[in-house]
Amino acid sequence: MASVDSIRNSIIDRLLTISNKEYLAALFKLVESSSMGNEKLSLTKEQRIMLQLSEQDIHDGRLISQEQLDKEDIEWLKNL
Repeated sequence: MASVDSIRNSIIDRLLTISNKEYLAALFKLVESSSMGNEKLSLTKEQRIMLQLSEQDIHDGRLISQEQLDKEDIEWLKNL
């Protein structure tokens, strides 16, 4: 059986291909109605490490603006 992360990622991949607004609205309503409540979310070791690294980047001022990120993305895409 597939892991929870694998199933979640497969669903996300398929959602990104859907352009039917009514279909997406219905899916959103379904997901919204099945809220997690007080259920704790458990993170993988890798996810916790990534969050810690992000916090350290913020603390150390290693940040760039969204505008700068967009410019760098465009440059990267041009070089493909």
